[in-house]
Amino acid sequence: MRMRTLLTSLATVTAVSGGLVLVAPAAPASSLSVAAGVAAAPSGQRSTSVVSSPMADPSVAPGGNFDLSVWQLQEPVGSPGSPTTIPSSRLQGANGFQDSYFYTDTRDGAMTFWAPEKGVTTPNSNYARSELREMNRNGTAANWSLSGTHQMKATLRVVSVTSNVCVGQIHLGTGGSSTKPLLELYYRSSGDIVLGTENSPSGGQTLHTVGHVSVGKTWSYTIAVSGGHTIDLTVNGSTTHYAIPSSFDAYKQYFKAGSYNQSSSDSTTKGARVAFYGLTVSHG
Repeated sequence: MRMRTLLTSLATVTAVSGGLVLVAPAAPASSLSVAAGVAAAPSGQRSTSVVSSPMADPSVAPGGNFDLSVWQLQEPVGSPGSPTTIPSSRLQGANGFQDSYFYTDTRDGAMTFWAPEKGVTTPNSNYARSELREMNRNGTAANWSLSGTHQMKATLRVVSVTSNVCVGQIHLGTGGSSTKPLLELYYRSSGDIVLGTENSPSGGQTLHTVGHVSVGKTWSYTIAVSGGHTIDLTVNGSTTHYAIPSSFDAYKQYFKAGSYNQSSSDSTTKGARVAFYGLTVSHG
């Protein structure tokens, strides 16, 4: 299995309510790669806001804490219909790219995405985004078949949201003319976590409520495809499965993660701010 990770750390990893939590650094180095941060609180305890990880440096750009060599960034600025894209080469390293839409939180080292309600959008969307798009390490766009096993894991918290924000996607790549996602994972201002599965490449989305977490609290998800025909979604340890219609078989796919705001207005101060503490993509 080829593993793509954000921040390989020397830490002891403990399973907690379906998530991963970093505790004190351990020696020797573990073979398991995780990202900086703290997942949801253990079962039976009150959930808590983010606790700073000793593995993250709040003083550097996201690329100083995270391996961004397999991602490119799209921001809600640029010219109409053509948002600015930052290649992975510019994202990498402690002095890598950051700005007001994509930055390290100086309190806890979180990789933070800000998408206002007013911003430049793609031609096929009315909503602004600050979002990572999966790439291959050689700089080409990721574009994988549904066959096999593909997985994206994240630990995150929605710092603020006006109405609704997409925090993870599997999007259609080559194979046809559709510009739709296979699925989108939404977080709503009510605290509901909702999975949207596309009915076909031509459109139509079915919504499934899959969890609830208060705004500002940390949670985790795993979005996976197995065997070419099943979506496996885990939110804070609870897993559900969804069939993939055969109409998607011809399409390749890729992962996306960040803050894809799902509301629009003339406001540049209202929007969705999302902080990530872990993001791992694997294919096998």
